[in-house]
Amino acid sequence: MTSFVKVGNVQIGGGAPVSVQSMCNTDTRDIFATVAQIRRLEAAGCEIIRVAVFDEQAAEAVKAIKEQIHIPLVADVHFNYRLAIKAVENGADKLRINPGNIGSADRVKKVADCCKAHHVPIRIGINGGSIEKAFLPLYREDPADAMCRSAMGHAKLLEDCGFSDIVLSMKCTTVSETERAYRMAKARTDYPLHIGITETGPIEMGIVKSAAGLGALLLQGIGDTMRVSLTGDPIREVETALMILRAVGFRKDDVEIVSCPTCGRTRCDVEQAAAYVNAHVKHNAGYLKIAVMGCAVNGPGEAREADIGVAFGDGNGVLIKKGEIVGSGSYEEILKRLVDEANALLGAE
Repeated sequence: MTSFVKVGNVQIGGGAPVSVQSMCNTDTRDIFATVAQIRRLEAAGCEIIRVAVFDEQAAEAVKAIKEQIHIPLVADVHFNYRLAIKAVENGADKLRINPGNIGSADRVKKVADCCKAHHVPIRIGINGGSIEKAFLPLYREDPADAMCRSAMGHAKLLEDCGFSDIVLSMKCTTVSETERAYRMAKARTDYPLHIGITETGPIEMGIVKSAAGLGALLLQGIGDTMRVSLTGDPIREVETALMILRAVGFRKDDVEIVSCPTCGRTRCDVEQAAAYVNAHVKHNAGYLKIAVMGCAVNGPGEAREADIGVAFGDGNGVLIKKGEIVGSGSYEEILKRLVDEANALLGAE
């Protein structure tokens, strides 16, 4: 188990559930637009939000933004230690920096002392695209080792300042190297790990790369908080992160619909049936496994393994609940009954 830090009211590490993060793509100085986006992200399930702090006005905006949102706020600062201190003093719940680019050792200590006084943790965020010059030769030969060594070196800078409320991240665009870097870090330290694949490309590929990399890490027990990095609306980041957590069994907060891929034996429109169930069943009301199956080969078995499900034949289907057949009927009848009984199990109206 990793050590833990507190980011506002959210615990990262120490056995806490993996939390979902995102980052605003608004101009932080535009308080109205930034707050509006954060509220949308809150509604989508975001649990920690990050904003870029790149000048004095952005650092000042942190206070007003913080007052109008309900989830912890992270300030992302580079190169300027004064901005990092100002963001913390204005209420940031966490700081994301690379101590090595903040400046001299005394400046790093000033930031660490400020964070310590305000009980604000620091994430050391290493990205392959901005690896420091000292590690560039190693990065070309072994990106994972270079990122891990860089992260540990930055952590040592903070440790030398008497600061240990640290979260580490090591991201690059290559799934395999990112996964390997996190495995190395897990073996070398017990600091909480913020996981993600960075600069993943267009949205479809970004989702696939994120699912592959983050799913692999989570199934190895690696990762205490996560951000899916996608180009575009950050709402998609949160939605994708939640889907990944549900797919690997880390979240049991929504329905899971199991449906067959269809084949020549199928005698009904399974795609349409699954879409109907997804549209009409109550979401975010708890966990329920629902099977929508199109033939007699795997259908009855999958439906029995689910909490409730239907297996279709030639124009009709059987409803199976808790492993027992409880009804049969036409395609339309059995779909409606499936939805009604599923919603009843969820306690929905």
